[in-house]
Amino acid sequence: MSTQQKVVVVTGASQGIGAGIVSAFRARNCPVVATSRSIKPAADADVVTVQGDIGAPDTAEKVFKTALDRFGRVDTLVNNAGVFMAKPFTAYSHDDYALYLSTNVTGFFHMTQRALELMSKQGHGHVVSITTSLVDQPMSAVPAALASLTKGALSAATRALAIEYAKAGIRVNAVSPGIIKTPMHPAEAHPALGALHPMGRMGDVSDIVDAVVYLDGAGFVTGEVLHVDGGQAAGHHQL
Repeated sequence: MSTQQKVVVVTGASQGIGAGIVSAFRARNCPVVATSRSIKPAADADVVTVQGDIGAPDTAEKVFKTALDRFGRVDTLVNNAGVFMAKPFTAYSHDDYALYLSTNVTGFFHMTQRALELMSKQGHGHVVSITTSLVDQPMSAVPAALASLTKGALSAATRALAIEYAKAGIRVNAVSPGIIKTPMHPAEAHPALGALHPMGRMGDVSDIVDAVVYLDGAGFVTGEVLHVDGGQAAGHHQL
């Protein structure tokens, strides 16, 4: 199916990568249902926003009901919502752990379950999730084991679901970013963060957006975790 006609759901859509993904699909004339805790109503009639906690089951119910009521179907789900805090493992609190699990794993579970139920009835669909290349190549400079614990689960689930749903006409993929220039990272930290990548720079939001759009149009690609990380996952490099 051409991306021109697709109805797309995007989580974590209010800023950064999520907002970039919404804009990219709208530029391709795709209606979008966008969700996050803080998202505001959109001026664009073909962007419907749903406020909610991604970890709550009723958020997924609300999002997919809204999509069906407004546009009649959902062709693509982008699981972009995520939380990231670099800390030594023993410094994470119980609240940190609960937030990671709720946002990165529980949100993925509820949204993807609703999407796959609907897409199975349609006989087509695509789910793409945002992970992190720290899953594959941890760095001593960025201690983030909770990111690996939770986003690593998404990478594993991506491959499992790709196989489970291949014959149903549904593709399941992921994009694995390096460190991206978003509001999460202050400008003064950019040179040091850029140096952590073999290519010597941070990624731009557009790098991740382009990868999501590519996977959405790549009809023979499923079970892929596409690294967009300046070579980070490929191996070590000399600083």
